[in-house]
Amino acid sequence: MNDFSGKTILITGASYGLGEGFAHGLARAGANLVLTARSEDLLNNVADACRELGSPKVTVAAGDVSVEDDVKRVVAAGIEEHGKIDGLVNNAGVNDMRGVAPEQFDMETWNWIMSIDLNGVFMYAREVGRHMLETGGGSIVNICSIMGDGANELNVIAYTAAKGAVRNLSLQLGCEWADRGVRVNSVSPGFIITEMVRPALEGMGMDKWIASRTPMRRIGELEEIVAPVMFLLSEGAAYITGHDLAVDGGTNAARGYYQIPPIHQEWNADTAPRIGKGYEGVQPRPDWYEAMSAGIPGIHYDPTQS
Repeated sequence: MNDFSGKTILITGASYGLGEGFAHGLARAGANLVLTARSEDLLNNVADACRELGSPKVTVAAGDVSVEDDVKRVVAAGIEEHGKIDGLVNNAGVNDMRGVAPEQFDMETWNWIMSIDLNGVFMYAREVGRHMLETGGGSIVNICSIMGDGANELNVIAYTAAKGAVRNLSLQLGCEWADRGVRVNSVSPGFIITEMVRPALEGMGMDKWIASRTPMRRIGELEEIVAPVMFLLSEGAAYITGHDLAVDGGTNAARGYYQIPPIHQEWNADTAPRIGKGYEGVQPRPDWYEAMSAGIPGIHYDPTQS
């Protein structure tokens, strides 16, 4: 499971966050890497770190996952540089942090999320999958979400629709390609904290909010999602395909719902208010909850004016 010597793995959304974590983990395991995202500068920083961690060969190929020509170009560059692609981590994704209710959600944002979170995943799976079918096999891991397998009070309607589709896409492709040597699985993380988002989550109290409705009562750490993805890519998972693996501290198993209404329900009251009165909760709101009441700095208010 921890030896990827001689294997080439393509990672989308590899410039920061989870994608950077996957790149580092696979570099330590000796994998050759093809890294893609929109920012070439950020990718080069990740590539340098991966070389230092032990990756024999790292190729940077910047591109936009929502643009079909970019997808084809990146895959072709990876094959040209490495001769083959053995694994794909379909990680690139976006979300909408405004906290807008479904009845107010605009189609421009819907289409933007779908173009990356669903269309980009399919195009990379199709292009890399075709190559794997031609060369005798490989493993694809799509990064899905627990939001794609059930309702959640923290969901964004376009994001949950896209991730639900990615989950079913993974199951379908996992069966379609199983007898031809290509395994396709998905991993559905719960809330995973990276060093990039840790200050914001802890400063707003969001980490406590998430912990309050997670059976393990904490947020997941980066290494706790990297290891399952590497497992599904590895020969240790040779008899696993068409499977969605939840890595969520028990959240989806619990099927619970909120104890305190999520603070984003109070955002956008002047511009796109929620319609109707919802559940008020059964306990007083703690101090850390009130820290989030104004929304996200820079999105919901100007922090320089506070």
